[in-house]
Amino acid sequence: MQQMVEQALKVLFVASECAPYAKCGGLGDVVASLPKALRSLGVDARVAMPLYDSIAPAKFGLEAEPPCLVNAGGGEINGCGVWRRAGPGEVPVWFIEHNRFFARGGIYDDHGIEFGDNAFRFGLLGMAAAQVCRDREWLPDVVHVHDWPTAVLPVQMDAWRRAGAPLGRAGSVLTIHNQSYQGYSHASALGYLGLGPEYFTADALESWGKINLLKGGMAFADAITTVSPTYAKEILAEPGGNGLSAHLNKRAADFTGILNGADYEVWNPEADRLIPAHYRAESLIGKVVCKQELQEEMGLEEDATIPLFGIVARLTAQKGTGLMRAVLPAALDTLRMHLVVLGAGEGDDENFFRWLAGAYPGRVATTIGYADELAHRIQAGADFFLMPSLFEPCGLSQMYALRYGTLPVVHATGGLEDTVEQYNEGEGTGTGFKFYEAAAPAFHDTLSWAVETWQERPSHITRMREQAMRVRFDWEMSAQRYLEIYRRVAAKHASGAEA
Repeated sequence: MQQMVEQALKVLFVASECAPYAKCGGLGDVVASLPKALRSLGVDARVAMPLYDSIAPAKFGLEAEPPCLVNAGGGEINGCGVWRRAGPGEVPVWFIEHNRFFARGGIYDDHGIEFGDNAFRFGLLGMAAAQVCRDREWLPDVVHVHDWPTAVLPVQMDAWRRAGAPLGRAGSVLTIHNQSYQGYSHASALGYLGLGPEYFTADALESWGKINLLKGGMAFADAITTVSPTYAKEILAEPGGNGLSAHLNKRAADFTGILNGADYEVWNPEADRLIPAHYRAESLIGKVVCKQELQEEMGLEEDATIPLFGIVARLTAQKGTGLMRAVLPAALDTLRMHLVVLGAGEGDDENFFRWLAGAYPGRVATTIGYADELAHRIQAGADFFLMPSLFEPCGLSQMYALRYGTLPVVHATGGLEDTVEQYNEGEGTGTGFKFYEAAAPAFHDTLSWAVETWQERPSHITRMREQAMRVRFDWEMSAQRYLEIYRRVAAKHASGAEA
């Protein structure tokens, strides 16, 4: 009987990103991986996302479906195209086509300048996803929204519930991937979203005279999750809460931190098609080959005895670029180390890493942009992985690094604290090196500690690599926890309880 219930449970993910179609960070990976894990548990999980200009239907094998008409607030009718991807064994994904809102170069902004109509754009996404479900007579038991872009949907569902609309009977779950991004909008968007003035209050969407989409989702979602237990604690207090900790504390009984999982079908050094040699914890010869090939590819001095540090990141303040700018030149002057960088972000940070490669030829290589193939080769070829984030809700890169035996050097915050075990110099155990104060001296000392361990205690490095490669952060346990939440919120509305 339990299995029948799980098979019948229908969950719709509504999100601004989903890998490989559109991705800026970990959100896209989660929206791709978690539904896949849920489907293995018998859940009918599906995804709705925008058809951005960068998503070519032919490239991804998308099929056109009948379009839908969306009745927005104020009587505005929007015609939306609908595309679908649902290959054998895949998670079905609906793509909402609306050229005025989604046929743009960026997802959220244009070269760092945020689109002023984001509330309208992603508000339409939620309304269109609901209409697609109605048109196809597939009504979800739970709608799972992610971060500020789709956080307004639980608010709209509350309005629909009051009006007796079908999708209002579904439960809702909001996952906060990064609370520093909240989605502010002019109050004029309220009417388009189909919401009356009763939702523009301090207990709902209103914040400093504007709409705060994430705050509204916090108020109306049936359950709220975030992406690691430590980050859950951090955002319940300031400054981690970015002004919303008091509102989140009001929902503390409905709030939990669930660690994201890594997709080990994609990130696996034993079978990765994007790296030059395969290897496993019991035999690391292939990793030596990967390092040699990476040094050659990036124009670095080919010397196996020099520790190679890797960075794959958005080059922004959150990722600790200020710490790296303060520490890396001095570290390169005093420590025997190499560095390879892949990333894009703020102009000043990009220019710093370009300068660093020019100032230390043969020792530092920088690639501005993002290339999935190179990201895999860095994870496989580097000895250490730098991730000195000021805050990190979960982080997936350190999980990938562990799987590839590339020891993380991290600031002990959020998911980095939860996933990296501190090196125990007395026993030679652990999976990485952590510093606990987000300050340049602490970062420099930890970087030096890693280099010293490489030089003086190579047997510890080998032991830590083997330990790191055996750690698993897959979706199985986390998906089970989400399933428990889905059952609870679905039952709440199925029984007619108040939202």
